[in-house]
Amino acid sequence: MNLSQLKYFTEVVKTMNMTKAATKLHVAQPSISRSIRELENELGVSLFIRQGKKLILTAQGNYFLR
Repeated sequence: MNLSQLKYFTEVVKTMNMTKAATKLHVAQPSISRSIRELENELGVSLFIRQGKKLILTAQGNYFLR
Protein backbone atom coordinates (compact mmCIF):
# COMPACT_ATOMS: atom_id res chain seq x y z
CA MET A 1 0.00 0.00 0.00
CA ASN A 2 1.28 3.44 -0.85
CA LEU A 3 0.20 7.03 -0.46
CA SER A 4 -0.94 7.33 -4.09
CA GLN A 5 -3.30 4.39 -3.68
CA LEU A 6 -4.84 5.99 -0.60
CA LYS A 7 -5.17 9.35 -2.34
CA TYR A 8 -6.79 7.73 -5.38
CA PHE A 9 -9.13 5.67 -3.21
CA THR A 10 -10.39 8.68 -1.25
CA GLU A 11 -10.94 10.72 -4.42
CA VAL A 12 -12.84 7.87 -6.08
CA VAL A 13 -15.03 7.63 -2.96
CA LYS A 14 -15.71 11.39 -3.13
CA THR A 15 -16.68 11.32 -6.80
CA MET A 16 -17.87 7.69 -7.04
CA ASN A 17 -16.44 7.81 -10.55
CA MET A 18 -12.93 6.80 -11.62
CA THR A 19 -12.88 9.09 -14.65
CA LYS A 20 -13.86 12.15 -12.59
CA ALA A 21 -11.32 11.23 -9.92
CA ALA A 22 -8.61 10.87 -12.56
CA THR A 23 -9.47 14.25 -14.06
CA LYS A 24 -9.41 15.96 -10.68
CA LEU A 25 -6.07 14.33 -9.77
CA HIS A 26 -4.58 14.98 -13.25
CA VAL A 27 -3.87 11.28 -13.75
CA ALA A 28 -4.87 8.87 -16.51
CA GLN A 29 -8.02 6.89 -15.67
CA PRO A 30 -6.36 3.48 -16.23
CA SER A 31 -3.79 4.40 -13.57
CA ILE A 32 -6.58 5.00 -11.06
CA SER A 33 -8.29 1.71 -11.93
CA ARG A 34 -5.06 -0.26 -11.75
CA SER A 35 -4.08 1.33 -8.45
CA ILE A 36 -7.47 0.56 -6.87
CA ARG A 37 -7.31 -3.06 -8.08
CA GLU A 38 -3.79 -3.42 -6.66
CA LEU A 39 -5.00 -2.00 -3.34
CA GLU A 40 -7.91 -4.46 -3.32
CA ASN A 41 -5.51 -7.33 -4.05
CA GLU A 42 -3.19 -6.27 -1.24
CA LEU A 43 -6.07 -6.01 1.22
CA GLY A 44 -7.78 -9.16 -0.05
CA VAL A 45 -11.20 -7.46 -0.26
CA SER A 46 -13.33 -5.66 -2.83
CA LEU A 47 -13.61 -1.98 -1.99
CA PHE A 48 -16.15 -1.24 -4.73
CA ILE A 49 -18.86 -3.08 -6.59
CA ARG A 50 -18.48 -2.17 -10.24
CA GLN A 51 -21.61 -1.97 -12.37
CA GLY A 52 -20.44 -0.60 -15.69
CA LYS A 53 -19.25 2.91 -14.88
CA LYS A 54 -21.26 2.99 -11.67
CA LEU A 55 -19.40 2.31 -8.42
CA ILE A 56 -20.86 1.27 -5.08
CA LEU A 57 -18.72 1.30 -1.96
CA THR A 58 -18.73 -2.09 -0.24
CA ALA A 59 -18.96 -2.55 3.53
CA GLN A 60 -15.22 -3.35 3.49
CA GLY A 61 -14.59 -0.20 1.45
CA ASN A 62 -16.55 1.87 3.94
CA TYR A 63 -14.60 0.31 6.82
CA PHE A 64 -11.28 0.97 5.06
CA LEU A 65 -12.31 4.59 4.41
CA ARG A 66 -12.80 5.20 8.11
